[in-house]
Amino acid sequence: MVTTTLSADGPLPPSPSPDETPFEIIEGDVASGLLFLCDHASNALPARYGSLGLPEAQLRRHIGYDIGARGLTLLLARAFGAPAVLTTFSRLLIDPNRGEDDPTLVMRLSDGAVVPGNARHDAVERAARLEAFHRPYHRAIDERIDTAIEAGHPPAIVSIHSFTDVWRGVPRPWQAGILWDSDPRFAVPLIAALARDPALTIGDNEPYDGALKNDCMYRHGTACGLAHALIEVRQDLIGDDAGIGDWAARLEVALRQVLASAPGLHDIRPHGSRCD
Repeated sequence: MVTTTLSADGPLPPSPSPDETPFEIIEGDVASGLLFLCDHASNALPARYGSLGLPEAQLRRHIGYDIGARGLTLLLARAFGAPAVLTTFSRLLIDPNRGEDDPTLVMRLSDGAVVPGNARHDAVERAARLEAFHRPYHRAIDERIDTAIEAGHPPAIVSIHSFTDVWRGVPRPWQAGILWDSDPRFAVPLIAALARDPALTIGDNEPYDGALKNDCMYRHGTACGLAHALIEVRQDLIGDDAGIGDWAARLEVALRQVLASAPGLHDIRPHGSRCD
């Protein structure tokens, strides 16, 4: 485990190597009321996997990670003084935003790119990746949630992702989207706060559907009874430091509005889960 306390300003720290740790912890105050997550923060691969047989250019695409998401997560954690948990490995190794039984957990083909290092992975290799990378990340999230609850501050969870501006030749009109399943406490007021800017088109469960059984938000939000929202920002808008900074400032304003006005954000709703 690598634990970092963000400075009040200055450059953001580099992502740790997945050979060192499968997740990165940003220290923060549980009284902030927030926990930030970034499932696809890095395109790095452990040395023993090489590049999974892919050219480096493929790893730099969205199939390798969520472009801009790590920087956005760190700036928001810094702004709120909140804790964060981020991955250090590429989603192509194993996708932490999928349940353990999901057929897309280890992708053999991703947006037209064949992944040679995944082509012949078997149950033994799948289990090894689960144990070495996927499960440690989720255990780290559980630990931060438990710590916050024990301190009397059940967190609202914010997961940061990014999406491509064009998909299969079709431009996407949304600058950002908020994904959610059955709990509207956080997502609905956040959509409203962002949509107050007439220059923005904000997706409500666009460009993806937030109701994905056993994904990260289901596991740590829905099933645990905690308010949550998954924020997707279009990658062309956060592809550099300036864009990341602009969107961090925009999201900070919207999140503060929601924290100040939305009722019940820190209540634990019973779902028969470990958090009850």
